[in-house]
Amino acid sequence: MRINIINKATVAVAVFTCVAAFSSCDKYLDIQPVGKVIPTTVDDYRALLNEAYQMPQIDRAVVDFRSDIVVVRDNDTDMNDYHNIQTWNDNNTLAGTREFGWEVYYSPIYTANAIIEAQGKIKGNTTDINQLVGEAYLLRAYNHFTLVNLYGQPYTKSGASETKAIPIKTSTDLETTPERNTVGEVYTQILSDIAEARKLITQSSWEERYKYRYSTVSVDALEARVRLYMGDWQSAYDAAERVLKANDKLEDFNNAASLLPTSFKSVEAITSAEQFYTGTNASATRAPKEFIAEYDTINDLRYKKFYQPVKDKPYFSTLKANTSSEYRCSFHTAEFYLIAAEAAAHLNKDAEARTRLLALLKNRLNSTLYATKQSAINAMSGAALLAEVMQQRKLELAFEGQRWFDLRRTNRPAITKTIKATTYNLLQDDPRYTLAIPVSAVSANPQLKN
Repeated sequence: MRINIINKATVAVAVFTCVAAFSSCDKYLDIQPVGKVIPTTVDDYRALLNEAYQMPQIDRAVVDFRSDIVVVRDNDTDMNDYHNIQTWNDNNTLAGTREFGWEVYYSPIYTANAIIEAQGKIKGNTTDINQLVGEAYLLRAYNHFTLVNLYGQPYTKSGASETKAIPIKTSTDLETTPERNTVGEVYTQILSDIAEARKLITQSSWEERYKYRYSTVSVDALEARVRLYMGDWQSAYDAAERVLKANDKLEDFNNAASLLPTSFKSVEAITSAEQFYTGTNASATRAPKEFIAEYDTINDLRYKKFYQPVKDKPYFSTLKANTSSEYRCSFHTAEFYLIAAEAAAHLNKDAEARTRLLALLKNRLNSTLYATKQSAINAMSGAALLAEVMQQRKLELAFEGQRWFDLRRTNRPAITKTIKATTYNLLQDDPRYTLAIPVSAVSANPQLKN
């Protein structure tokens, strides 16, 4: 989708003139300006924000190739694109190895900054303007959050908050060459932007065609995820509970008509902006048989809902790796049952953790397995209960761009992969749990080396 509202010849393009540090403007923003309308009204700026929402961001799915639940399909093209990613070979990459994103995050951040700076000049209804600007704050927070979890050390790692991560961009200043901020500084900015968004966003939900836009529930959803990654258990629990108070609906997989929760048509859909799978990474994505073995393939209804066997191959395809525009998902309710359960377990609120976990599983397992799980979980407490929550999170949110980040924020375990008789190892707490900033970004801005 292209928004035909600006032209490089107009004053409006000033807000989209590229920061030299990020490369040329056309490359940085990939905007194809048509027409000569200077944005002045809330509708004009809404069109700009719509464009920012549509930026293709698939890195959360691609980075999961580095995790323990995803393998690359045995195909020459796919292996050329993704094999070095799945084997953590970040130095001697094949010529075709896909580079992780940079501009696709700073472009919407830049658009968000332009809208925030224009707040006092936008013409229109005050409520609509506030809603728009609130969404811009949340979009800025969301993109900084993704960036810091790709290129910064995990917040929960000792000393990580003082280490350099990514530049914070909160203005459309074209003169300053941005330098890297610390992990702690980035998280402080993210939380500040969430707080600003909370003051301004009033739309509690959107009709289906506008599900990609942020709502009041989206604010709590992002805060819950951010607080979880910080290990701030009480705040994560409180935010997740606010999400579930607004929408606690789940797809019941006992019903044959139930949808994948990642569909924007699902009752679970909260925000449906990101599409993690495109033609290339979707076709390459497979679930190894070792991971599939962690499901009860008879009684866990997620198995048939999520996966299909591939003839004569040691892996399965996943229905979540769907390139249809129906499958856009930033937040859906199952995640917040799991956040509430995990945070509650850390807070020694075992009853609350069991309640949230069992409510989810009742909609994912058949009655036979659910009865067994219910008895087992009701007998759990402490570390055993937390381990069960984490295992169910692994099974539930697989192929939704969550697994690699979960490994990072927890214990960063050692992972061993054997591919075509060659063994590859990622060590416990390996530095490769944090990606290097892309070469193209560093070439454009050498300050990113520091």
